Amino acid sequence: MATTGNGPLAGVRVVELAGIGPGPFAAMLLADLGADVVRVDRPGGPGLAIDPAYDLTNRNKRSVLIDLKAEDGPRRVLDLVERADILVEGYRPGVAERLGVGPDQCLARNPKLVYGRMTGWGQDGPLAHRAGHDIAYIAVTGTLGMIGKADEAPTVPANLVGDYAGGSLYLVVGVLAALQHARAHGEGQVVDAAIVDGAAHLATMIHGMLAAGGWQDRRAANLLDGGCPFYGTYETSDGQYMAVGALEQQFYDEFVRLLGIEGVAPARKDLARWEELRTAVTERFRTRTRAEWTAVFEGSDACVAPVLSMREASAHPHLAARGTFAEHGGITQPAPAPRFSRTPGSLRRPPALPGADTAEVARDWDVPELDPSPNTPSTEENDR
Repeated sequence: MATTGNGPLAGVRVVELAGIGPGPFAAMLLADLGADVVRVDRPGGPGLAIDPAYDLTNRNKRSVLIDLKAEDGPRRVLDLVERADILVEGYRPGVAERLGVGPDQCLARNPKLVYGRMTGWGQDGPLAHRAGHDIAYIAVTGTLGMIGKADEAPTVPANLVGDYAGGSLYLVVGVLAALQHARAHGEGQVVDAAIVDGAAHLATMIHGMLAAGGWQDRRAANLLDGGCPFYGTYETSDGQYMAVGALEQQFYDEFVRLLGIEGVAPARKDLARWEELRTAVTERFRTRTRAEWTAVFEGSDACVAPVLSMREASAHPHLAARGTFAEHGGITQPAPAPRFSRTPGSLRRPPALPGADTAEVARDWDVPELDPSPNTPSTEENDR
C-alpha cells in the first residue's frame, strides 16, 4: 500500500505519540491530506475498548511499537523525530519531558521540527495538570452553556465541539502554520493547542454579538440557539424531525408558504409573538411524516432539511452524489475533507494496527535500529 498520498501534504513526515481523542484525529487529518504519519503505539494499547481495526482515526497511518519506558525507547523515537517534520503528542504537561521526548530533546535532534501539543487545559494555568475531558473544557468556556433548551440542562454535543472542533482542528492549523515558518526560516517551534482556547475562539462571533447587545447570555433566547422559531428543529407525525434555518426574509417567505401557514403566521420580526409563531410551525409539522415534508421542501430555497441519523446520512442524495462518505476496508466512513482540485486527499490504508508496520517504517524512514519486536508492556499517562 502507498505510504503517502498525492494530497497537498505529500512528502510531509509526522510522528504521532499514541493517545486518544483529538490528537489521533488531528494526525488522521494530516494523513488524509497526504502526510506520511507514523503512530508510535505503546505495548498494551491506549486503554480504549474499541477494536483497533475499527478505529478510523488511525486510517492512512502506519504504526510502530515502542515502549518509551524501556531504556532504548526514547532513543528510538528520537531517531524518527530526526527525520520528521511534525510531532503530535497529547500527554499532560511534563509527561513527554519525563519520558525523554519533550520539546527540548526533540528540537535538539531536529531544530526544524514542529512540536504539536494537544491538551484540554493547555501547557500552563491552574488546571494544566488536572485530568479532564471534552465536556469540562466546553463547560468552563461558556460554550456548553449556550446549547440546549431554556428550561432544561445544557445539551451535550457529543465530543465534537471540544475535542475535534476546538482541539484537533486548531492543532492542525497550528502545526501547518508552524511548518510554513519552519520551511521559510529553518526554525521549528512548539504549538500549544488547548481545547479551552479553541472552544472559546469558536464563539468569537457570539462574543461580538453579546458585546453589541444582540445576544442574550442564556440558552434558547437568540437567533441561532433555538430561541428563534424559524431556526430550529420540529417533530413530524412519525416521530422524526425537520431542521429549519429560514433566517433571511426571502427564505422565510418561501418557508411559510410551503409549510402552509402563510395566512396565519404572525410577523417574524414581532418577538412578542414568537411563541405564537412557534406553536403554528410545531402544529403544522406534526401533520405529516418526515419523508412527506422532505418532498414538500425539495428543490426550494426555504432552508429546510430532514434530520437524519448517522446511518441514514450516507444515503442522502446530495451526500451520495458528492461522495461525502466512502467505503474503505468494508467500513462506511467520512471521506477526506476539504477537497483540492490538484492534490486531492485519499483513503489509502485501513486503521493502523499497533506495531504492524514497524519493519516497513524502519525501511522507508531509514531507521534500521527500529526493533520490530514488541517490548514488555507498560502504561503511560495519556490524559489530556
